[in-house]
Amino acid sequence: MPARRRRQVSMADVAQLAGVSAQTVSRVSNGYEGVVPETRERVVAAMRELGYRPNAAARALKRGSFHNIGVVMFDLTATGNTSTLAAISESASSHGYTVTLMAPQSRTTASVSGAFDRLSELLVDGIILVMESMPDDAEGASFTLPDVEHLVVVDSALGPDHAVVDTDQAAGTRSAVEHLLALGHATVHHITGPAYSYSAQRREKAWREVLTEAGRRVPEPAHGDWSAGSGYQAALTLLKDPSCTAVFCANDEMSLGLLHAAQDLGRHVPEDLSVVGFDDIPLAADFAPPLTTVHQDFAGMGRACMARLVRMMSTGVAETGQELVPTSLVVRASTAPPRKH
Repeated sequence: MPARRRRQVSMADVAQLAGVSAQTVSRVSNGYEGVVPETRERVVAAMRELGYRPNAAARALKRGSFHNIGVVMFDLTATGNTSTLAAISESASSHGYTVTLMAPQSRTTASVSGAFDRLSELLVDGIILVMESMPDDAEGASFTLPDVEHLVVVDSALGPDHAVVDTDQAAGTRSAVEHLLALGHATVHHITGPAYSYSAQRREKAWREVLTEAGRRVPEPAHGDWSAGSGYQAALTLLKDPSCTAVFCANDEMSLGLLHAAQDLGRHVPEDLSVVGFDDIPLAADFAPPLTTVHQDFAGMGRACMARLVRMMSTGVAETGQELVPTSLVVRASTAPPRKH
C-alpha cells in the first residue's frame, strides 16, 4: 500500500499553535514591522516546531521583490573570479538575498544575452556581471549589454554608462613596482596575464608607466595565462637574462611558477631574485619563501557591488560610473635589495 502523503503545514496550523491570528502569522512571515517581539518569537517557534515554510513566490509578489540576484561569470577556474563570487555571495546573504549563478560556456555576445534572458525568467531583482573581457565576437566599442534595470559590472572596460566596480589595478601595480625600485633594483621585469583580460592589460600598462616615469628600462614582458604552469614557462625565458633581479607577476599563481623555475635554475629568492605577485591568495603566505604581493580586497568588492545594487533596487534610480576598491602591498620574504657583486 503506497505511503500516505504528508499534509502540508498551513498558516492556520501555525496560528493555532502560536495562539495568534493567521494575519499575524502572515505579517511575521513577510517581515512586516509592528508585531510585538514576544509574539514574533512565539510565531517563529511555532513555524520551526511544525516545519512551516512560507511560500517564497507569494511573499515576493506581495513585497515586489524576490530577494534574489543573478551573477553572470564566464570563468569559474580563475582564483580571482572565484574569490569575487564568494565575496558577492557572502555580501548578498548579509543583505538577505540569495544568488543565482549563470556561467556561460562560451564568451560570446549571444551567451551574454542568453544568460541575462535566463535570469529574467528566474525572477531576479538585479544582476552582477563579472566581465573580464569583451566577448570573443564583439567588435570593440560596438558591444552593448542587454538592457537591465539594476546592473553592476565588475572588472569592465565598458565605460561610464554602467555602474562599475573594480580593484584599483593601477595603484596596486604601482605599489609593487615602486617597492622593487626602492629596494635598489635597476628595473623590474613582468609576467603578464592573458592578453584578453582587462585586469592583465591594466597591470601591464601601470607597470610600464612606473618604469617610464622613473627613467628605467622597460624590458620585454613575458606572457602567461594566470596559471602556475604558464608562470614557470615564462620564467624560463626571463631568467636567461642574468640582469633580471626583480619580477612583478600579474597574479600569485604565476609567481608560484616563477619561484619553481628559479629553484630549478639555481636562482635564490630573494638573494638573487625578488618576486612580487598580485591577489594575496590564502596560500601566498605559505609559498617558499612567503610571497610579497598586492592584496585585493575581495570582501570589499562584494560589499561594494551589493551596496550599489541594493541602492538601485531600493530607490529605482540607476547608477553609473566606476568605483575603485583600494589595494594594499603585503611585504613578505620574497623581496630584498639586489645582491652586491
